[in-house]
Order: sequence, then C-alpha cells, then structure tokens
Amino acid sequence: MTKRTVSPQRYGTVALAALLLGAATACTAGQDRTDGGQREPAGRIAHEAGAQQHTAPQSGAGETGAPVATAPRPGAPGAPRRSFTLVASGDVLPHDSIIRQSSADAGGDGYDFAPMLAGVRSVVSKADLAICHMETVYGDADGPYTGYPAFVSPPQVAAGLKATGYDSCSTASNHTLDAGADGIRRTLAAFDKAGLAHAGSARTAQEAARPALLKAGTAKVAQLAYTYGTNDYPLPDGQPWAVNLIDRRKIVADARAARKAGADVVVVSLHWGTEWQDEPDEQQLSLGRALTASATAGRPDIDLILGTHAHVPQAYEKVNGTYVVYGMGDQIAGTMFNHDGAVDERGNMSSIGRFTFAPPAAPGGRWEVSKAEFVPQFFDPETNRVVNLGAQGRGYGGVREHIRDVVLSRGAAKAGLTMGR
Repeated sequence: MTKRTVSPQRYGTVALAALLLGAATACTAGQDRTDGGQREPAGRIAHEAGAQQHTAPQSGAGETGAPVATAPRPGAPGAPRRSFTLVASGDVLPHDSIIRQSSADAGGDGYDFAPMLAGVRSVVSKADLAICHMETVYGDADGPYTGYPAFVSPPQVAAGLKATGYDSCSTASNHTLDAGADGIRRTLAAFDKAGLAHAGSARTAQEAARPALLKAGTAKVAQLAYTYGTNDYPLPDGQPWAVNLIDRRKIVADARAARKAGADVVVVSLHWGTEWQDEPDEQQLSLGRALTASATAGRPDIDLILGTHAHVPQAYEKVNGTYVVYGMGDQIAGTMFNHDGAVDERGNMSSIGRFTFAPPAAPGGRWEVSKAEFVPQFFDPETNRVVNLGAQGRGYGGVREHIRDVVLSRGAAKAGLTMGR
C-alpha cells in the first residue's frame, strides 16, 4: 500500500507513529489461478443501530452454553443470561486476481465471493456473532473494479460475507478513502442491502456517533473500529467523522458511551501495527496496555481487542485480564509480496479468533471469556480458497505450525488459549 506523509495535528501522536511504520508493498499481489464452487446462505444476528433492522433468533446459535442463573436484565424479569460465542477474522483484501476468481465462480455473470470462503463457513456460521474486517471499499454495480494500489471492489463481496455467516465487519482501514466519500457510501449501502452491520466509517455524523449494537444470544455487543490513518487521503470536506482514526481518549469515550447505551460486551477493532512483522510493535503494545487498563467503577471499558493490517498472523495475549489479538492476518488476498519484493506466503496466513463469553455472576459485573481459541487458516493462492487448517488433517503442516507458534508467542497458552477446529 502507498506510504505517504501526514501531519501530527491531523492524526494525533499515536496514529502518526503507526502510519510511519507502514510500508508500500504489502497490498501488492500477483497472478492466481481460478477454480469453481457453490454458494451457501447463512447469517442471523441483528444490527440495532444501522439503517436496517433484522430479527435475531431468541435462542442463540451453535456453541452457546446452558442458561446461567444470574440476575435478570432490566426490563426482562426472570430472563436467564446465556453464554455466547464470538468469532473474528482478518483482512478481506480483493486484489485483481481475487476479483477475476469471483467472476469465474459466478459463471461470468457477476461476482460470487462465497465459494472462496466456503472452507471456514462451518466455523463462522456456528458462532452467535461473527465479525470480519473489510479492508477495501466498493464500486458501482457495473464497475470498474481495481486492486492495488487504490482498491475498488465489487459490492458482491458483502453478499459473500453474509453467505459465509458474518454479521458485522469493521470498515476502518488505510484504504477506506481510496474512492473518497462515494466509496464509503457504496460500501455501507451494500452492507445494508446484505444485512451486515458495520463499524469504523460512516455516511452521516449521526451514523458515526452511534456504535454498532449487535445481539449475541441474550447479550448485547458493541463493535467499535478505528484505523491508524488513510494513506494520507484527506478526509472528505465537512466530514471529519467519515473514518474513525485511532485516538486513545476517543476510543475510551466511545467504549463508555456504548456501555451506557446498553452494551454488555464492548469489542474494539483496530487497524494498526507494522506490515510483515510477526511481533506486535511498540505502538500496539502500549495502546493495548492503555486500553485494557481503562475501567469505570472497577469494570473494564473494553472486553476484547481485534487487530488487523499487518498482513501476517500476530500473537494473542491476555493484557490486564482482557484478550488482545494483535493481528489476525489476511483472510482473503492474492499472492503477496513482502518489502523485498519476494513472494511471502505469510501474507496468506491468518487466524480466526473464537471467544466464549459467560455472563456475570452478579449484576453490573463483567462478561468473562470462559473459553478462548484460535483457528488457523490459509488462503491458498493455487486454488483461491480459504482452508481451515484446524480441521485439515493433512497438508499445510508448516503453515499451521507457523501460525500456531506466532499466535502463542506471547504466552497466551498459559492464559488458556487453545487451537480449535
């Protein structure tokens, strides 16, 4: 991706430090071959704050726990609280080769992104709440569409994500302004049409001011999203709210506002870090410590941090009692080239985080992560398909081991993190 200069007045100290760590080559991609596939529908959680409203099932889905005898919520006397599972995955980055593949998978009539994601549909669709990261913006229905360096993707990506089982996506990235305000408008309109919630970019000040509030079983989850910068594309005139930029004080204020709006669990998606670096950088470490230390009346303001941008898998760590995923890697991307110009398969490695949240034992308490897992995955550039390496019995052994070693490199196994299927 393009590296540009930026003023500290505009982005703040934290955002500037992260931007200067970015590099120019990580979003480039090479040629890929095509293959076929079929589409399968999925999806089930409501977005309470967006332009559309959808009805969520009353009983939760997949791997929810048994009812827990806790104090009822205000306005719902006697209602038991249930555990719920949340899954989250990394960057969706449609290079030119990915766009060609989606056209082939649609039989040359439009674009279909569901087949390339089918390998992880069982993981995503079984969760009570599934969150993705949409790195790029969408074009008009009839195109044109482009890959690196200024990405404009087919709006059918949203339908493919929904068909896989995703409920919401973070949309704040360094590519959010690749097509200006029109790109944001088209992207969020496609999300609304597909029934996907979104956080991180907005069409109006009112939309920017409210969090994405999502239902997960009996719990209400707020998703907030921020990016280190926008490749120095200026914010649209008169629209300083168009993209959320990383600012510690704003993130904390937004998290507290989401809690006051009724969120049981607050999830923060951060587009941050240094590309092609397995280890989290100092900005990630320091901001992660600060955000997880923030609390109100003894209750943490943020319950989970989900990182994207580095294009390689990074560690999970429990910091101040809160899980921080520094980087999940690329879920969808063409063949990736590192800073030396060499093909680097780490750019097609990633993990899915899966967290089970249990309700508090007493009113006003925290929803605790009772089970934490990561599912290794690989986007195979030979087949243009996502492979679930947790379920894959053979092959990809070296890739699986690399992802596991990196994810566990900061001691998360001692905190209870395990590899799932």
